[in-house]
Parts: sequence; structure tokens; C-alpha cells
Amino acid sequence: MNIEENKFLTKAKEYIEKIKKAMNIERMKEIEYMAKELKNTWEKKGNVYICGNGGSAANAIHIANDWFYGVGNCGAGEKRPGINIEALCSNQAILTCLANDTGYENVYQEQLKVKAKKGDILIVLSGSGQSKNIVKALNYAKKIGMKSFAILGYSGGKCLQICDHSIHFEINDMQIAEDLQLIVGHICMQWLTESRNIKE
Repeated sequence: MNIEENKFLTKAKEYIEKIKKAMNIERMKEIEYMAKELKNTWEKKGNVYICGNGGSAANAIHIANDWFYGVGNCGAGEKRPGINIEALCSNQAILTCLANDTGYENVYQEQLKVKAKKGDILIVLSGSGQSKNIVKALNYAKKIGMKSFAILGYSGGKCLQICDHSIHFEINDMQIAEDLQLIVGHICMQWLTESRNIKE
């Protein structure tokens, strides 16, 4: 093994260790709470909205896909319709219209004004917790009585103070923060899939 290979393996191991360290028991409890709230909303046929920017937007779309179809149709047992979830970052026509006409900081808030109602769930994904459009979405969710969850990295930013419930990974690494968003989504997906026919 040459020096460059050693450097790569060392970096890879350090990266994995950071993920393992971040996913501690307190974070697991926060994830469990969100998963149970999602199941409750699913049973009631309620609505879930999810959003982010950049890599977090890509993760939001991925998670929405898993929860919309996968939770109801993957694995063993009786199949059923999935969660009524929408990634607010997925419609480019709406996003560009709202960004052009109202400003990018309003692209999620304006969608919630049309679609959301009291009792719906909003999940935001943000590495920094500082993005204006995410902060505005959380403020609007609070205003109308939605239940909000924020999956955050770094200090958590303004989002940590506004959201109802946080899953806060205090790690100063954007790539790992984004990895952890998707890990949370996949943990919830597998648990929801396995528990879909079990009444609490």
C-alpha cells in the first residue's frame, strides 16, 4: 500500500467515524419522535411538506420519493398508499415563478400559503439553518399551526430557534450534514415500512 492509498483510507475512516459519532442516542430519540409523528399523520391521511436548498433540496426530493411510494409498497406485508408528501423544491416552474416575482427567500413560504393548513407537517433540511427561504417557511408554519421539524448541522442557526422539533447534528461539515439528512430519511422509511400494518 502506497502513501496516497494510506491517506485516502485514513480520510475515509475519519469520515465514517464522524457520521457514527454524530448519530448518538439523543439524535436517535429525536428521529424516533419524528417517525412516530409521521406515522400518525400517515394514518390520518394528513399532509407533509419538505424543503431545502442545493444538496438539501436534492435530499428532500429523494426522501419525498421514498415516503410517498416506498413506505407503502416496499417490504413484506399488505401494500397501501404511502404518505401524502410533497417536496416544495421539486417544481421548477413554480420555483422560478416565485423567485422571479416575489424573491427567492419567499419560494417556500408562498407555496405553503396555497397548500398547507393547520396540523400539517413541515420538514426542513438545512446544513447551516440560516437560509432565508427556510427560516420564512418555518415562521409561516408556526403562524398557521403546522408542526415543524428541522434536520440541521453546524450551530443550527435561526432554524433551531424557530422549529417545533429539531434533529440537530452539531457538526461543522456540510457534506456530513447532508449525508445525515438522508440517513434520517432512510431510517424513517425503513421503520415506517416495517410498522405500516401495526397499530400503535
